[in-house]
Amino acid sequence: MKKSLIVGYAYVAGDILHFGHVLHLKNCRALCDKLIVGVLTDKAVMEKKLKPALSFRERLEMVAELKCVDAAVTQDTYSPKKNVIYMEPDILFESSSHDSIRVPEFCRVMVMPYFPGQSSTKIKEGIRGKS
Repeated sequence: MKKSLIVGYAYVAGDILHFGHVLHLKNCRALCDKLIVGVLTDKAVMEKKLKPALSFRERLEMVAELKCVDAAVTQDTYSPKKNVIYMEPDILFESSSHDSIRVPEFCRVMVMPYFPGQSSTKIKEGIRGKS
């Protein structure tokens, strides 16, 4: 009997891609066979944060180019629930900095550590001279 592939789903804004993003996605990929990453649209990011500095297309393409990412897709809400229901991954990787969400029974949630030293917001503030 052939073992089925374990598909994971993670999501990022991906604005000013930094080491925290890469480490998070590499850790997620180590726990599944295929990693799909939702990249939040500008509208989705702005549900909780300021408008990204980089365009959605730039962010999507940068995430897609990471070796640990098998596919980068559009996520048009801050919550990944809509994409999870549509794609039916085996695992939803959630950041420890986010509120937990209810997902369908076919999917388990794995909470991954947040890297507080790495933040696009902090990087932008440093560039503006606010840190």
